[in-house]
Amino acid sequence: MPTNLPLEIERKFLIEYPDTARLFALADGDVSSIVQTYLQGEAGASERVRARTKNGTTVYTYNSKIKLSDMKRIEEEREISAEEYQNLLTRADPACRPIEKTRYVIRQNGFAYEVDVFPFWDAQAFLEVELPQEDTTFPMPDFVKVIREVTFERGYTNHDLAKKLAGGKKRN
Repeated sequence: MPTNLPLEIERKFLIEYPDTARLFALADGDVSSIVQTYLQGEAGASERVRARTKNGTTVYTYNSKIKLSDMKRIEEEREISAEEYQNLLTRADPACRPIEKTRYVIRQNGFAYEVDVFPFWDAQAFLEVELPQEDTTFPMPDFVKVIREVTFERGYTNHDLAKKLAGGKKRN
C-alpha cells in the first residue's frame, strides 16, 4: 500500500457518561459543538459534512473515508465554505439523521483523547484516540470509565448511530 495515503488509525471506547465540567477544564478550551450529516455517495466510501462551532466560530468541513480495517481508514478532509456546505446538504442521506454532539479534546501523554457526548445518550459516551500505528499502545486516561472497547463492533460508528436515530431507535 502506498505510504502517502492520508490514513486515520483510531481506537474507540464506549465510556460511562463523563463529568462534563471536569472534561471542560481538562480540554482547556478545546470544546466544540458538532452537527455531522452523512451524504449519499458511492459504495465503499462514507461521506459527510460537518459544522463545528468553537468559541462562537463555525468551520465547515467535507470528509470522505474508505474503510481498510476496523481501525484504519483512508481519510480525506477539507474545509469548505458555508455555501458549499449548504449545497452538499442537498445530498444528505435520508436513511441517516444528522448527529449532534459536543466534543472535548484532552491532550495528555502525547495523545489527543476525543470525548463525544451526545444529547440522545444519558448514560454513555465515546472516547476516541487516533494513533500513528495500529499497534501503538497508549495509557487510558483517568478522566473516563471504560465500559468496553468498541473499535471492532459494528453499530458503534457515528454513521451507524445516524442510521439508528433515523429509524427512531435509541440506545441508552
